[in-house]
Amino acid sequence: MSQIPAKVQSELIRQFNQELSASHSYHALALWCDDRNYKGFASYFAKQRGEEQAHAAKISAHLIDRGVLPELSPVPAPRQNFKSLLEVAQYTQELEDNNTKGIVAVYEAALADKDYAAQVFMQWFINEQVEEEAWSLEMVERVQAATCAGGFSDLDRHIERYLADEAPSEA
Repeated sequence: MSQIPAKVQSELIRQFNQELSASHSYHALALWCDDRNYKGFASYFAKQRGEEQAHAAKISAHLIDRGVLPELSPVPAPRQNFKSLLEVAQYTQELEDNNTKGIVAVYEAALADKDYAAQVFMQWFINEQVEEEAWSLEMVERVQAATCAGGFSDLDRHIERYLADEAPSEA
């Protein structure tokens, strides 16, 4: 039996599916970048794909812990055609903006229905989105600034180094 108010439950399930859709979109972005030999960007988007899958898993665990079996909805085909790396970066920013709106909608439903467990749970996602939006904006700005010959290649290598520095050390 569900322990979640109907509107909160509906919003959580919608966000669960939105996270899966975002993961699918990041996979498409990784493929586009890989096809154009932007290995750093491809690795970054593959990492983001995994993060979105982890977010969906977090939401599904919360739902199951509260007596709700998450409903999977069809995942629409992601956008796959871009004219430039700038378009890719701008699309990433759009994905994160939409994800933030979805997370806020869950939180607002939890506030309205006084679902304290969902409110506390969604605070983690709200904080995560601050980081995601900052990085997507930075990506757009860096791609826009890469105007000299070889600028995209340098930026791509920078992302590879960033991801390597971020990886946990194997000690």
